[in-house]
Amino acid sequence: MPAVAGATEAASLAGFDISESQGVPDLNAAKAAGATFAFVKDTAGVGYANPNYLAQFRAVKAAGMIRGSYHYARPDKSTGAAQAAYLHDHDGRWFSDGMTLPPALDMEDTQGAPPCYNLSPQDMVNWIRDFSTTLKARTGHTPIIYTTTLWWKRCTGNSTAFSGDHVLWLARFNTSMGEVPGGWNATFWQSGVTGRLPGNQDTFYGTQAQLKALTISG
Repeated sequence: MPAVAGATEAASLAGFDISESQGVPDLNAAKAAGATFAFVKDTAGVGYANPNYLAQFRAVKAAGMIRGSYHYARPDKSTGAAQAAYLHDHDGRWFSDGMTLPPALDMEDTQGAPPCYNLSPQDMVNWIRDFSTTLKARTGHTPIIYTTTLWWKRCTGNSTAFSGDHVLWLARFNTSMGEVPGGWNATFWQSGVTGRLPGNQDTFYGTQAQLKALTISG
């Protein structure tokens, strides 16, 4: 799944991401406020599944928005393959309904765990590749990768291994996106924890047709 061709800050769409703590917000109101897509946290590691996931995920579609699930990675707990299987087995799937994005992989440090989970940059790249390969085998789609520039540079050595076939969802809570790592052009940007939409505030850089295309391409 390549990055969106021609996506620029001049063409953008609003969206948001939610987890267990948001419950099921008023998604019809979110759509009326301008939201076109939403990501929903499904799983973390191999021991957590969001109990509100299915209700949230289905409600996003029912409100007429494009949806995607995401998995919070814990490379210190198990292999990438095991966590991709865990996500898929807990409903983090792709559906050929024209409304579902490929699942996303959330790569960041965890409070209380060692920085970069004590993995070398190459081992981290290998872990991500293991997750991606397994997810694609199960869904036919490569995951969207969520991360920060600082984390990616520190923990993967600013690897460009994924820029050609994985879409980037960049996190930076600021008024501008800033530096983009890994040879990517950012397609999604998480810019804040509060705003006019539920949960975290996100932007897709591209047109509605380009967002829709991501629900189809592998």
